[in-house]
Amino acid sequence: MYMLNRLQSRKLRDAALYILTLCLLAACTPLTPAPSTPAATAIHTPAPTQPAPTDPITLTILYTNDEHGWMAGVQPDQSAAHLLGLWRQLESELGSDHFLILSGGDNWTGPAISTWFAGQGMVEVMNAMGYTASVIGNHEFDFGLDLMQQRIAEADFPFLSANMRYKANGDSPTDLGIQPYTILDLGDVQVGLIGLTTTSTPLTTKPVNVAEFDFIAYETALRQVAPEVRKAGADIVLVPAHLCMGELVELANQVADLGIAMFGGGHCNELVTREVGGAVLLEGGSYMQSFATATFAFDPSSGEVTIVQHDVRYNLNGAADEQVAAIIAHWQAAADAELNTVIGYLEKPIAQRSPAMQTLITKAWLAEYPTAQISMTNLGGMRTDLKAGELTLADILGVMPFDNVLVEVHLTGEQAVEALTSGNRPATIGGIHQAAGKWVWDNSGEPVDMTATYSVLVNDFMYAGGDGFTLLAEYDPAGYNTGINWRQPVIDWIEAQTSSAAHPLDTAIAQLSSE
Repeated sequence: MYMLNRLQSRKLRDAALYILTLCLLAACTPLTPAPSTPAATAIHTPAPTQPAPTDPITLTILYTNDEHGWMAGVQPDQSAAHLLGLWRQLESELGSDHFLILSGGDNWTGPAISTWFAGQGMVEVMNAMGYTASVIGNHEFDFGLDLMQQRIAEADFPFLSANMRYKANGDSPTDLGIQPYTILDLGDVQVGLIGLTTTSTPLTTKPVNVAEFDFIAYETALRQVAPEVRKAGADIVLVPAHLCMGELVELANQVADLGIAMFGGGHCNELVTREVGGAVLLEGGSYMQSFATATFAFDPSSGEVTIVQHDVRYNLNGAADEQVAAIIAHWQAAADAELNTVIGYLEKPIAQRSPAMQTLITKAWLAEYPTAQISMTNLGGMRTDLKAGELTLADILGVMPFDNVLVEVHLTGEQAVEALTSGNRPATIGGIHQAAGKWVWDNSGEPVDMTATYSVLVNDFMYAGGDGFTLLAEYDPAGYNTGINWRQPVIDWIEAQTSSAAHPLDTAIAQLSSE
């Protein structure tokens, strides 16, 4: 029973009392229902049989995506506990018959409170918030398949992806706990949920983690699965997905004939609702700072689904739920106990993906691995700012949350420059830079010999072809996996500076650019 579905709870309670009264009057013995066998491709949530309603039934969707482990909030009053409190206020405001809480995926990779424990706390928070279902996003794979399967098993809600298939046989990976769809039997209406995962997943997580899988075209998956969901009894079909809004618009037009009421998005962190092809398209922003909502009316006599409202809202002014706040406090204490070690001091903050952050990461690698001359990393791996004041291990983990390791490759100067610009997303380079149209060494200003071979450090995500950086492995198929976590040289370099409020780290970082 979902936490926000109080109206449904009252209906079920009244029906139960009515049935019990009849049984007492007739001196009947309650029957024990026979156990049901779950379908191979769906999870059914049963509800007691009730008289068929005649009035329209309202269904409200609360939609988040790209939560990325920000249970404690980007700001202290924007936590998951505050968001649940805000949803309770909205329940009273909308007075809907049923509320479903859906996520468009990327639940757990982010700040230390979630990442250090491979998302375990984030699943506990989402359980307590009453999430109905989540889509598999590309970052659900970040900690490997074993840990992903463990997180899915811990969840009280299903994880969905209809277009994720084993290459070997085309089957959905139900053995990992991932279902193509689920059907929710809410008593007076059945709701089918079909999940979709971005087809860019092999390029936006470690490719080795998804090497067994194909991510087939969205339209193909929906045309295969949607009729099956209808046949299983779904009155309303919703498609939460880890897709950007541009892809959703195209898809909604392609499958307008399937009668899908809602498409939810993710991956691009957009906050928007709109109507396309008779459906509502939702995307809820990111980091639990906001959410999208839509309400539908279902007429049981005609089967017609009508859009009542759709909107976006910010996580502001909610009264924090005590249970969720306690869970967050528990995981924050656990993270602090392990990671709240001060390693440096910054006088001024360093913005995410700023030149200073690029310098800190790429040049720290070279300082701590002196046999390499060039370093290269993708900007997408830098996930947040560094705040001013004391720097802790948790701060570095928040900036670099992915469990990448350093790989040493040997490239010519020309190959290194070509590889740098070959990906689908921007990357940054350390050791060399462009000046007056030529590539020169940072420490001397002398031109780089584009025919000479150099030792280049990259992260294993890029070496495996992540973000489209396939040239790295093509140019050096025998890249050496150093086994060094990509965060460790950054941590070691910061600690070596012995910075303090009197001698902040800022000056040392500025000097790195010329070394």
